[in-house]
Amino acid sequence: MKQRTREQVAMHVSLVTLIQNVALSVFKLAAGLLSHSGAMVSDAVHSASDVMTTFVVMAGVKLANKASDKEHPYGHERLECVAAILLSVLLGLTGLGIGWAGVEKIRAGGSALAAPGGLALVAAVVSIVVKEAMYWYTRAAAKETGSGALMADAWHHRSDALSSVGSFIGILGARIGLPILDPVASVVICVFIVKAAVDIFRDAVSKMTDRSCDDATVQALRDIVLADEQVLRIDRLSTRIFGDKFYVELEIATDADLSLAQAHEIAEHVHDAVERAFAQVKHCMVHVNPAEEQP
Repeated sequence: MKQRTREQVAMHVSLVTLIQNVALSVFKLAAGLLSHSGAMVSDAVHSASDVMTTFVVMAGVKLANKASDKEHPYGHERLECVAAILLSVLLGLTGLGIGWAGVEKIRAGGSALAAPGGLALVAAVVSIVVKEAMYWYTRAAAKETGSGALMADAWHHRSDALSSVGSFIGILGARIGLPILDPVASVVICVFIVKAAVDIFRDAVSKMTDRSCDDATVQALRDIVLADEQVLRIDRLSTRIFGDKFYVELEIATDADLSLAQAHEIAEHVHDAVERAFAQVKHCMVHVNPAEEQP
């Protein structure tokens, strides 16, 4: 996927989820207030926090897709990793907040919850369905574009869905005389959210430390290069991840009797083949060695 198309997809998904989050937050807040459900009001606040994270995603994607300039000749892709790190921290804090609130309610014996109205249950079910749908929608776009920031935002939607599951259990438990179910569910949900935050953080950091591509990608690169009959061997193949893209450095061996123009043409052909096959390649550099010389 080309860079501009990639940016457009990410911005469209972010705008859709932004509108849905605003509408869902208002609905859950109204339901929580009308049914006297503290759990649903808290859930509404959680959804409202997702609005802020979506703005972070949009800013990160926009900055990451800026063209190279004098001060940043290699581009700005790593800014999206920075956005993913910020989102992972916000996600982790959200999870810890949910867990801490659950622990406090357990310590209070679960008596902090009053029996709420049935509207809060309806709101919880609607929130679970909508937020889970937003998770899969955003996750699909993140995989399509290779955006770490979008993937982090997808997990924010999943965390909200899990929070709503806890709210549903707590509201139902309070209505049938078991309010302790709410804080217990919150603590369990906290563990899942924090784990997701740690995974997102580790992935973003790894993309900022010049890590090489995985073995499957490297092998696929080798297959593309060696598919050219004039490439006799690969002397060196190095990859370097840069944000959500990666660089490729190649040294190939060709017939030593070829002219400079012919060797250049082969290098151009290999370069174009690699960049056509891998949309994530930011740049491919090809150096040609005469086959008689071993690396």
